Amino acid sequence: MFRKVLLISICSMFLFSCSKRSLGYFNNYGEGKVLTEEVVLSDTRSIIQPGDLLQITVTDPNQVAAAPFNRISQKSSGTPGGASSTEGSSEGYLVDENGLIDFPIIGRVKIGGQTKSEAKLNLTNLLTNYLGNPLVSIRYLNYRITIVGEVNNPNTFLVPSERINLVEALGMAGDLTIYGKRENIMVVSESAGVRTVARLDLNDKAILDSPHFYLQPNAIVYVEPVKSRKDQASLTRSNISLVLAVISLASLVYLNFK
Repeated sequence: MFRKVLLISICSMFLFSCSKRSLGYFNNYGEGKVLTEEVVLSDTRSIIQPGDLLQITVTDPNQVAAAPFNRISQKSSGTPGGASSTEGSSEGYLVDENGLIDFPIIGRVKIGGQTKSEAKLNLTNLLTNYLGNPLVSIRYLNYRITIVGEVNNPNTFLVPSERINLVEALGMAGDLTIYGKRENIMVVSESAGVRTVARLDLNDKAILDSPHFYLQPNAIVYVEPVKSRKDQASLTRSNISLVLAVISLASLVYLNFK
């Protein structure tokens, strides 16, 4: 019996050592020290969607005239001498299910389905009826991405720069574990009411030119485990079930013979 167990163990170790997996990225770039190639820039502009929270700031040479178009919340803070001071911070505009926001004085404005540049132009044209030379700034307050699966730090991350690619996102999550399937990274995103599921291969340099390499707001990245990891998890669950079954059976036998 001992010889059989030993033989099975040796065969398993041999098979495991012979299996090869590539843990590197962009393997088909070759081994050259320097490589130059033409870069085709893809459109990475995100589309404003319902549920987005936006910071919209309006400036004008006439600051007094521009003030009513900025929603400012006043925050009080104490000072060591007991006095309090107030400071203003711009409130966010929540895009409703119809793509509309409630803008001061102007009223309901539709910006859903537009890029930030298009929304800025739209608001600027509306503001020219009230201001001499309006300047509109828009930024996301809830640009988030979620990374789950075989990474070292799965979490939901806030992206202040409003521009992030897949490699940067995986870096924020502590990179893949050795069990992460690098050739099949799933990226789920929604834009203009359309959900897109893309599968990207980190071993292939073609990922750099993929339109899904740069992540959309609220994108979900899922790193699938390799088959050995799945089998290991399944085996662990089976072992736990077997142990519980044996304990239950032993308890019944003990109670019957007691």
